[in-house]
Amino acid sequence: MNVSKLQMSTGKTQIAEIDEKKFGSEVLGWSKQPVMVVFVAPWSRACRTIKSVLEEVALACGESAKVVKINADDFPTLGARYGIHSIPTLLCFVNGEVRAEIVGTASKKAILSALEPFLNGSSKRPI
Repeated sequence: MNVSKLQMSTGKTQIAEIDEKKFGSEVLGWSKQPVMVVFVAPWSRACRTIKSVLEEVALACGESAKVVKINADDFPTLGARYGIHSIPTLLCFVNGEVRAEIVGTASKKAILSALEPFLNGSSKRPI
């Protein structure tokens, strides 16, 4: 599926905020589609800036991918497990493994480009 096809989706979405407990089932156990996990903090201006972009990405992906966020301040051990040193950090999980990473703010196009190789079921591209 290419980026232009992804951008045809319409509607409004909210990015689900998950906790450490739900991480296993929502991210590691979600093997059908890629999951973009965004580590954020409420005090971060960059995180507030990227929020609308992430909503656009989630809309564009529809059922092809899932986008969730985790408050890095509330779950520091989860952030440490994945080497989160800066926020926002976006990790793309495929079959429970990190396959792509974006640190800092990014455009919708950049995020979709990072997700695109995994939307057709391919999980072989390394980060």
